[in-house]
Amino acid sequence: MLKEAQFSLLVILLLACGFLYQLTLKSSCLFSCLHPFRSQQGPEALLSHRHSIVFIETSERMEPPPMVSCAVESAAKTYPEQPVAFFMKGLNSSSHLPSNSTYSAFSLLSAIDSVFFVPLDMKRPFEDTPLFSWYIQASSSSEKNWLHVSSDASCLAIIWKYGGIYMDTDVISIRPIPEENVLAAQASQYSSNGVFGFRPRHSFLWGCLENFVEHYSSDTWGYQGPDLMTRMLTVWRNLRDFQELSDLRCLNMSFLHPQRFYPISYPEWKCYCEVWDRDPSFNDSYALHLWNYMNQEGRAVVRGSNTLVENLYHKHCPRTYRDLIQGPEGPVTGELGPGNK
Repeated sequence: MLKEAQFSLLVILLLACGFLYQLTLKSSCLFSCLHPFRSQQGPEALLSHRHSIVFIETSERMEPPPMVSCAVESAAKTYPEQPVAFFMKGLNSSSHLPSNSTYSAFSLLSAIDSVFFVPLDMKRPFEDTPLFSWYIQASSSSEKNWLHVSSDASCLAIIWKYGGIYMDTDVISIRPIPEENVLAAQASQYSSNGVFGFRPRHSFLWGCLENFVEHYSSDTWGYQGPDLMTRMLTVWRNLRDFQELSDLRCLNMSFLHPQRFYPISYPEWKCYCEVWDRDPSFNDSYALHLWNYMNQEGRAVVRGSNTLVENLYHKHCPRTYRDLIQGPEGPVTGELGPGNK
């Protein structure tokens, strides 16, 4: 009887030690314990695995705000078979969260199997592209709109190298984009760069990389982003107005109707913050750009407000809504930092 009791006690002690060991590992590591891909040496293995969805954070911020969390979660929900790669400048390959971390969104997104955090080494994406010499010579401290410009450059280089779909961190995905080589029209005859997708090493993006350097100017917001895409698109074809809801085809790519991503235009961005009698279906849209750049007041998404944006969170990023969006007594702001658009 004594030997049986001793054996049982030994088994319990071994199980307890194993549990404590696993708990220690989970609290001390950031990448390798979350998913096998997080321990890869670089983005190549991840992004070449399948057609990826790409987000980029060019500030040093580590904790994604609720809107960023919603964008990433909704992409993972909409594209369940594709990896969602979130490049963050604030990370490095040996990053560890402090033991008392309150990074709620980071933990939430890390628990989604298809979401991968990738350290953004700003120089690496530009290697073997026209942007490398530009970046080496650039003075980030004196450049106007540097966070936006560096984001514009990074997404061009990453999608050119690896392919995939790039999205700004204020874009909520609602249904899959059915094509690979696409530009998103913000308005008739004007392209955005908030969403675009291409196969690796597409010649259109190479032309964008060259034009980025040859006609570089950071003084005007958007000149290296949507203006660049529009300039290059006019080189490829004579743009015309959209007819009804039809997309425009251009050689081996598509210029998608504004309804696909911008059913609410930027002058009307506050419509997302209003209560609607009946929420629109957005049946002609693949994703919704929430125009966070216009939200200079830092308007919050508040649980129970019944605004359009609250209902979008509830439907398309339910984990973010459940864990990060609070009621009027303690709202979590939806405002983004300067590194996002």
